[in-house]
Amino acid sequence: MPEVPELAQEPVRDRAGRLPFQVVEVTGPSMVPTLYHGDWLLVQYGAPVRPGDVVVLRHPFQQDLLVVKRATERRAGGWWVLADNTFAGGDSTDYGTVPEELVLARVRARYRPLRKNQRSVRAVLAWAVSALRPVSAARSVSRRLRAR
Repeated sequence: MPEVPELAQEPVRDRAGRLPFQVVEVTGPSMVPTLYHGDWLLVQYGAPVRPGDVVVLRHPFQQDLLVVKRATERRAGGWWVLADNTFAGGDSTDYGTVPEELVLARVRARYRPLRKNQRSVRAVLAWAVSALRPVSAARSVSRRLRAR
């Protein structure tokens, strides 16, 4: 993870002492096609979560493991979260409802780094158009529902 530059004044922190925004890297294929391995995410801790939002949470059975999933609906006891890649698993279909306190942050934007094999002008232009993009709940949910 890149180093955060020093700030001129003390940043505003949440109740747990964390910065409200942080950059994290995606590893694994569970959120393809929305997120790919190697993408960087801007996440906001403590942001309100709505159905369809992409969130960062602690794995219910491995509390030291952070995962990225889509919060699909609020249920008794927390959130039902799903991977966008139905073949990857590792979501509420495996471990049930995730308690509210384990949902840590909401994903606000995605940055897709330029890959080494993207050298043609066309590939670089395609990358430039889509490299930085907000992660929109409404657009992603509607695309997922059409795919079913």
